Amino acid sequence: MVVALLVAALLSASLGAEPVPLSALWDASDPEHGVAAARTDRTLLAAAVGAALGMAGALLQGLTRNPIADPGLLGINAGASLAMVLGISVLGVSGLQSYVWFAFAGAGVAALLVHGIASMGPGGATPVKIAVAGAALTAAATSLSSGVLLLDRATMVSYRYWSVGTVGGRGLEVLLTGLPFLAVGALLALNGSRLLDALALGDDVARGLGRRTAVDRVVVWAGVILLAGTATALAGPIGFVGLLVPHTVRALVGPVHARLIPACALVGATLVLLADTAGRLVLPPSEVQVGIMTAAVGVPFFLLLVRRSRGGAL
Repeated sequence: MVVALLVAALLSASLGAEPVPLSALWDASDPEHGVAAARTDRTLLAAAVGAALGMAGALLQGLTRNPIADPGLLGINAGASLAMVLGISVLGVSGLQSYVWFAFAGAGVAALLVHGIASMGPGGATPVKIAVAGAALTAAATSLSSGVLLLDRATMVSYRYWSVGTVGGRGLEVLLTGLPFLAVGALLALNGSRLLDALALGDDVARGLGRRTAVDRVVVWAGVILLAGTATALAGPIGFVGLLVPHTVRALVGPVHARLIPACALVGATLVLLADTAGRLVLPPSEVQVGIMTAAVGVPFFLLLVRRSRGGAL
């Protein structure tokens, strides 16, 4: 997985509408050094966003015991997007430093709403109820965002490029702004691996092992919000990474979260890098945004998961 990530990073830094030699990355006298440096910043951002979304997906699937749990499918990305739209339109915020806080707030409120709605009624927050609540919240948040954008053309101009999910056109300072939040989220995710392994045995068994299940869930949700909220603020809503990656990695390293979560970071980063690189190559000199490329792969995979689930394979 580490080798695959390194290869993907080299391809991302060198390939595009105009390929550049790898030597241009470190040779400041090379006329294409500026292009290579810009692609290096883009590569680092794509890897960070992919790693965050991969870990967030693994945390959500372990926490909800739902094989189709994903920040995009459970309304977290839509909540972050709606909060950013309202911040731009109503409060006039601008700049990533402000966007990050609104994305956090939106992701946190969405996560609480989904879990709260799913907890109503008999049986508590079952996987099916969480998925339905997430789909409903995603639809509602997306509709509200569309309504605000239709009424506010200036917000539409600021939002439309970000809304498709892209890592292009952003400098290294963008990543540095979100890096502290990603680092804290990653630490919570790695710490949550032991919590999720205990919760997988059931709440009663987990409490018998000395776990405080309510506190454990808050820690894991905090990691999800930090990772998914920051990734959405940095690159826009990139869907299906959190769905695809944990299933792929689980087939390689097994279900133990201590191995699963770090591996999801590596594979998530690799997936987003390859998707971004492919998007630059399919329609040169134009490019297809990474959010569109991951959706092109993710939708068939999601349909396959639903089909397998109906057959009892999941």
